Amino acid sequence: MKDSRDSIDFGSMDIPKLFRKLLIPTVLGMVFSAAFVITDGIFVGRGIGSDALAAVNITSPLFFISTGVGLMFGVGASGVASIHLSQGKARAARINVTQAVVVSSLLLAVCSFVITWYAPGVARLLGCSERLLPLAVEYMHWFAPFLPFIALLSSGMFFIRLDGSPNYAMFCNVVPAVINIALDYVFIFVFGWGMTGAALATSLGYIVGAAMILVYLSDRRRAVRFCRVKLSRKSMRLTLRNVGYMCRLGLSTFLCEGAIATMMFAGNYVFIRHLGEDGVAAFSIACYFFPIIFMVYNAIGQSAQPILSYNFGAGNGVRVRRTFRLAMMTAVVLGLAFFGVTALFSHQVVAMFIDSAYPAYDIAVRGLPLFASGFVFFAVNIVAISYFQSVERARPAMLVTVLRGFVFMVACFFGLPLLLGVEGIWLAVPLTEVLTFGVVMAIYGCGRHLAAAR
Repeated sequence: MKDSRDSIDFGSMDIPKLFRKLLIPTVLGMVFSAAFVITDGIFVGRGIGSDALAAVNITSPLFFISTGVGLMFGVGASGVASIHLSQGKARAARINVTQAVVVSSLLLAVCSFVITWYAPGVARLLGCSERLLPLAVEYMHWFAPFLPFIALLSSGMFFIRLDGSPNYAMFCNVVPAVINIALDYVFIFVFGWGMTGAALATSLGYIVGAAMILVYLSDRRRAVRFCRVKLSRKSMRLTLRNVGYMCRLGLSTFLCEGAIATMMFAGNYVFIRHLGEDGVAAFSIACYFFPIIFMVYNAIGQSAQPILSYNFGAGNGVRVRRTFRLAMMTAVVLGLAFFGVTALFSHQVVAMFIDSAYPAYDIAVRGLPLFASGFVFFAVNIVAISYFQSVERARPAMLVTVLRGFVFMVACFFGLPLLLGVEGIWLAVPLTEVLTFGVVMAIYGCGRHLAAAR
């Protein structure tokens, strides 16, 4: 067992060293995972055109909702499982992991069937115009059937890191990303398959990543692995109870992904009414660039999560607080760095996706620095939500997530353009993060965030 893990002890290892050991491979894995999304944008924009880029952005909420389901079960099950492991209950931890994978896969399989069958209607529901509809439907037909693999890859990362193998978790992101990049080039530029090629390349990458997760969790040498679950009536009741608790713990993570889907849906809706399809294409560049930022911040939270959960379960409040402070400082530094890079190199970022001849180019260059102005606040908010989840404080996590992802987001997207015009659309997300930061600070000021660690 020892040689199959990465020599990690959540309960006694030096906090900065432990955090770095988890963070570096997690960030690298997340960056490659973001490359999954961004590569599609680059190849679609350069190989198919501006309308194709806008059409993919119309369908992007489906990706984030599927990822959100996987993350919800991953956060919930790993949080419960890590507490079980800290108490010496290995079988209970394995049961939680198995239940999470089976239930999330079945849920996404049903969603995949419905979305594929009613693709045109779903595309219109997402705000697709008639001009973009054929492209969006073509993409969905080769992307939607594989949504369960997206969820499995997202949740599996948590279980593998909990087992003490962050390097393997990193490769579960790296390998699919490399496959996606290679197949995107071949399918779009060599075979000329257009939207079908872009969707198929992404789907095949996720299938490989999910297969790597299944291989790891099926290995009986692993501490965290699949186990046989009984199908009796009592066992089914216990499964429903456990799944309900996991979902309650991880729901705020699902809503974080849902917030990105809401951002895209609301942004697409507002942009297409102010600037038409070119506005959606410009906004899509920000949405393609955004996953790198989100996934790095998410990696900080995910790296801290097993340390926080394990030590919370063991009753070690000092290590919980030290880990939280370290994660927060890391998030602020990276948030400042991302804002600086985006503001200084907006021309170069936009040029990766589309040629300057497209009208969307100038719209995106002007808007991207405004969009990036909220990155620091975004970083703090994501880490704060992750902390609440890790110490089983589902209520504060839920409050912050719902306000940030839905109440503030929708209000800003539809309110700011009335005051500031197009600039208001770009500033909607930053203002959302600032308002959410105010809520987080209010919670800290009341001292409730320390209650679970005392």
